[in-house]
Amino acid sequence: MIEAEWLVKGSDQVDFPSEHSALPRIVQHLLKARGLTEAEEIDDFLSPKLKNLSDPFLIGEMAEAVELILDAVDQKKEITLFGDYDVDGITSVALLTKILRGYGITPNTVIPLRAAEGYGLTENAIKRTLSSYPSTELLISMDCGTSSVSEVATLRKAGVEVIILDHHEPNTDQRPPCNVLVNPKACFTPNKSGDFSYLCAAGVVFKTCHALLKTRMIEGLELKDLLDLVAIATVADIVPLIGENRILVRHGLLALAQTSKPGLIALKEVAGVPPQPEASDIGFRIAPRINAAGRMDAPLEALETILTDCSEQAEYLVSRLNRYNVSRQNHEKVIQEEVNEMIVEQNQSSDHCIIVGKAGWHPGVVGIVASRVMRKLFKPCFVIAFDEKGEGKGSGRSLNDISLVEAIEAGREHLIAGGGHGAAAGISIDIKKLDAFRDAVNKQIEDNTTAQQRAPKVSIDADVDFQELSFKFLDSYDKLKPFGSKNPQPVFMTSGVKLAQAPRELKNNHLKLVLTQKGEQRDAIFFGGGEHPLPPQPWDVCYTVERNNFRGKVSLQITIKQIRAAK
Repeated sequence: MIEAEWLVKGSDQVDFPSEHSALPRIVQHLLKARGLTEAEEIDDFLSPKLKNLSDPFLIGEMAEAVELILDAVDQKKEITLFGDYDVDGITSVALLTKILRGYGITPNTVIPLRAAEGYGLTENAIKRTLSSYPSTELLISMDCGTSSVSEVATLRKAGVEVIILDHHEPNTDQRPPCNVLVNPKACFTPNKSGDFSYLCAAGVVFKTCHALLKTRMIEGLELKDLLDLVAIATVADIVPLIGENRILVRHGLLALAQTSKPGLIALKEVAGVPPQPEASDIGFRIAPRINAAGRMDAPLEALETILTDCSEQAEYLVSRLNRYNVSRQNHEKVIQEEVNEMIVEQNQSSDHCIIVGKAGWHPGVVGIVASRVMRKLFKPCFVIAFDEKGEGKGSGRSLNDISLVEAIEAGREHLIAGGGHGAAAGISIDIKKLDAFRDAVNKQIEDNTTAQQRAPKVSIDADVDFQELSFKFLDSYDKLKPFGSKNPQPVFMTSGVKLAQAPRELKNNHLKLVLTQKGEQRDAIFFGGGEHPLPPQPWDVCYTVERNNFRGKVSLQITIKQIRAAK
C-alpha cells in the first residue's frame, strides 16, 4: 500500500449566518470551505430550485439556432441529428429527438463508430451520414463539431445546413463554416450574459430545448420530465457540479427516480439502482452500461434504449447493454492484469509517469485502466492499445496538477497526434516511438515539477470524531449532494481508531470492518484492503461517509480510503 501525505483543509474563520446555525459543525465547516458564508447563497446551494435557471437566450447564437430549427420544422425539412458515442452525445441526441418528435418531425440519428470512424464529426462519419441519409437538409451536431472546420465545409458543400451544439474548447482559431454555433466555450460566439462554460453538451442541448419551448410550446410535453437524461449526461461527463449544473442534477435525480421511460426503468433494474438514485449510481451503474455500447461499437443500441416506448424492447436492449458492459469489464480485467505485470517487468514503479502499451488491447477501455492505475499509484498514466500495424490509440489520466497537455507537447515529435486536458488526454503513436515518448514525458515531468508536487497526497476536508457522525449529521450532509467535479464528496479522518472485532474478508480482497473510537462504533468497508497487511493499531483512518439502506434498515457506513498507524 502506498502511504500518501494527508493534507487536512482549513476553512475561513468567519461567522456563520444565524439562519443556519443549527447545522452540524462539520456541515458548517464544509460550507465555509466551499466559500459559502452568506444566508442566501447557502439556501441556493442546499436547496437548488428550477426557477433559478437562467434565460436560455443568454447563450450566444441561441436565438439563431431556434429560428433555424423551427424553420426546418415548418418546412418539413429532413433533419439529421449527429452525436458523439459517449453518454453525453447519446443523451443529447435523445433529448432533441424527443422535442422534434413533439413538433411532428422524426429526425434521422447518427452516432459515429468509435473504431472505424473515430471521435466526432470526422470525414468518414460524414461520408456514412450522407450515404445513409442523402436527403438531409439540416444536420445538428451535438457534443462535437466546434473544431471540425473542413468537415463542416464538406457538409455545406453538399448543401446541408449545419447547427453545432457543443461544449468543447476550440482547438483552432478558425470558426467552422456552420450556420449556427451554440457553444458557451467558443470565443467565436460570446454569451450575452453569464458564464455557461461548465455545461456539458446535453446541458447545452437542454437549454436549446428550453429556448424552443419558450418560443413554441408543445402540448403535453413537460421539459422537467427530460431532466433525468440531463442528469445522467452531466454526471457521466464529469463537468463541474456548480451553478445550473447543480440544479439540473439535483432535480434530474428526482426525475430519474420517477421516470416513465421504459429504457431507463429497465436500466435501473438491471444495474441495481436504488429507488432514490444518487450521482454515484449514475457514475458507477448507469453510465458504464450506456458507454459500453459505444466502446463496443454499438452506440445506436444505447440511443434506442433511451428512446424506446416499448417495455419489452427496453428489456431486450438493456440486456444487450449489460452484455456489452460485461465484455468491457472482461477486457478491462485482462488489460489491468497485464499492465500491472508490465509495470514491474519494465521497472516503471519509480517513473514519474506510467506509460504502457500492447497489441491486442481493446482501445475502448484503456482510459478506464489508466484512471485506475493513476489512482492506485498516485502517478500520471498512459495506457495504449496497438493494432496489427503497430499504430496505437491511448488514453492518459493525471493528478496533482501535473498537466498531460504539457507532457504531450514535450513528446509531440514522437506522436502521430495527441491532445486533451491537463487531467485527461488521448494520443496516437507508432509502437516504435513508445520508448522515446516515455523518456520525453518523464524528463518533462522531472524538469518541471518538484518532488513535493509529485508526492502522493490525500486531501482531507475535516478531522472528526465518530460521535459527530450521527443521523442528524447525515440528514444535513445529504443536502450537500450531488457530489462530483468541483463539489467532491468530502473526505474525513478520525484518529485513535481500533477494531471492535476481527475483519471479515469479502470477495476481491475487500474487507468488512467494525471500527471503534471513543466508545462509538461504526461499520466500514475497505475496498481492496486485504491486498496488504493492516498496520498496527490504533489507526488514523481516512474515509468517506454514505447512507446505507439495506433491506429497509438505514445505517451510516464508512468507506475507507487509507489507513495508517496513529501518529
